[in-house]
Amino acid sequence: MAASSGAVRRRSLEPAERAPGNLDAVHGRTQESGPLELDQLIHERVRLGIVSALAVNGSLTFTDLRDLLGTTDGNLSAHARRLEDAGYVACKKSFDGRTPRTEYGLTEVGKRALNAYLDHMEAIIDATRE
Repeated sequence: MAASSGAVRRRSLEPAERAPGNLDAVHGRTQESGPLELDQLIHERVRLGIVSALAVNGSLTFTDLRDLLGTTDGNLSAHARRLEDAGYVACKKSFDGRTPRTEYGLTEVGKRALNAYLDHMEAIIDATRE
């Protein structure tokens, strides 16, 4: 490995290399709006797991999500509530006989937010690998 001069090389993505939305992953900016941050609501591990699982499966019950993510009832409930409050997830409560059933699904707003988050992460990964 060659000796480094200590200078940090900054690389700006050319327009053709930018992700949808003109994302500049290296500098974290869009041309239209200035600074762009990762969606911190989705970026948290359990919430990312929830929206990802719902994107793949369509809808899942509370129990299915809890078991899939390996989290506690209280932890899942708190994270699902934050996503629901943001409009990313819809919650439908019903009964299966006498047993309460809570089912979650990703809303259109949630799908758009997840896609924007994934586009941002892909641009960062692509820029990092080059």
